[in-house]
Amino acid sequence: MSDKIPPAGINSFPDPEKADPDGLLAVGGNLSVNTLINAYSHGIFPWYSKEMPILWWCPDPRLVLFPEKLRISKSLRHTINQNKFLVRIDNSFEKVIEHCASSKRKGQEGTWITEEMKKAYVKLYKEGYAHSFETYYDDELVGGLYGVSLGRTFFGESMFHKMTDASKVALYYLVEQIKKWNFHFIDAQQSTQHMKMLGAEEISRKEFLRILKISLKESTIRGRWDKHKSQ
Repeated sequence: MSDKIPPAGINSFPDPEKADPDGLLAVGGNLSVNTLINAYSHGIFPWYSKEMPILWWCPDPRLVLFPEKLRISKSLRHTINQNKFLVRIDNSFEKVIEHCASSKRKGQEGTWITEEMKKAYVKLYKEGYAHSFETYYDDELVGGLYGVSLGRTFFGESMFHKMTDASKVALYYLVEQIKKWNFHFIDAQQSTQHMKMLGAEEISRKEFLRILKISLKESTIRGRWDKHKSQ
């Protein structure tokens, strides 16, 4: 870790364009609601492992999914049309984040969703800034995702599935909902082949920060989204 990386401030962060080549921008600080909202508002997010200090990132390039570009395979479309899963919004946020933390991922040991992170995002959820989309089969939670919403941007954090297509169906319904609210994009943060197959694309950090600034001029749809979804 570079000793040139400055500490994260509670109310301020370094210029995102000054991040290291790998995207690391700052170290330390805290995960209070105000700090997290300030970070996301500047295109910055926390990502670190247990026993490490909080690390703040703003990578270049940035992976984003524009809602109209979501790619639906024939098999996924068939699953959606079957209504195989019951989809709920903001009904089991804490369970979703627990499943995301405990899910085993290829090529990854442990989880970056530490107990500290869980508590922080549950607070964001209770304050109306974090949301979950959940898929159920026979009343069992089998898939879902969670993230943070500010302005007309959804910052995707993590997703999990216990059944084929369960998380993809959650993503589909997220996209359908934010289309109704004219959201600009979903921030998928770091590049993954999985999200690229679903239509996500890489853009430069400069372009990401530009469109984020535009998105944040719009009001934030705060509170439980299941209470707003008919709007």
